[in-house]
Amino acid sequence: MTMSLMSGQRTNCDVHTSALSPVQYSFLAEYAAWLYGCGATCTRIQHNVNRIATVWHINIELTILPGCIQLAVFDKDTGLSQVYMKKTPETGLSFYKNSQLSQLSWAIADEKITFDAAQRVFHQIVSTPLTNKWVVMVLTSLANLGFCRIFGGDAIAMAIVFVATLLGYRLKQVLLEAHVDVKLVFLLCAFFSAVIGASGHIFHLGNKPEIALGTCVLYLIPGIPYINSISDLMVGQYLVAFSRFMNAMVLTFCLSVGLAGAILLLNLNLF
Repeated sequence: MTMSLMSGQRTNCDVHTSALSPVQYSFLAEYAAWLYGCGATCTRIQHNVNRIATVWHINIELTILPGCIQLAVFDKDTGLSQVYMKKTPETGLSFYKNSQLSQLSWAIADEKITFDAAQRVFHQIVSTPLTNKWVVMVLTSLANLGFCRIFGGDAIAMAIVFVATLLGYRLKQVLLEAHVDVKLVFLLCAFFSAVIGASGHIFHLGNKPEIALGTCVLYLIPGIPYINSISDLMVGQYLVAFSRFMNAMVLTFCLSVGLAGAILLLNLNLF
């Protein structure tokens, strides 16, 4: 029980837990693990899980660790506890799944659906396919093009950034589908996009070639992990905050190495 004092939050209810099935306890642990995997903050995970635990009248203590969820269920009659541990799934960040899982917790709390129905909805949510990769690729390229314009890039620089992002993001998709290590993926994609983004310097295209080179790799910045790490830090979830921050830092370092490698290889004399 002392293990969960690091970051757990206790939900106190008067009704005993013995009437509930262990399947429900396992469901709660898996639910929390999927929220973590989809990019939810620790605050959201705790609130959603406690919301469900309250309506089911169970005593729980939730401990969120990097890559793992620990759920302790307490029985007031015996004074014993059961501990359920779930490894967080290796799934990409998904705002859709995140929001749908939160809606599921409210549906359970409002007693709009039964446990069996909640299980079916949960499996439907987690098995939802990712957004069309071609749409994501084009929208990401347009977003990076917008960043180029915000930083003062001209039309030619914007076109270069669009092409560099489009091809770099496609390379990222191919490498991730081939299960290449994500750190190497970031390094290679940053290098690839930077080589294309440097075309303005090499061929003297446009008036802002440095803007094109600087913004062509912004699509690789792990912004959500940085934001989540600050959010977790502010609520005292130091282990998870540090883990997320360091993961984001490592990816940013790999991005920087790829960008610097392209600049040095092309001898652009920017340093």
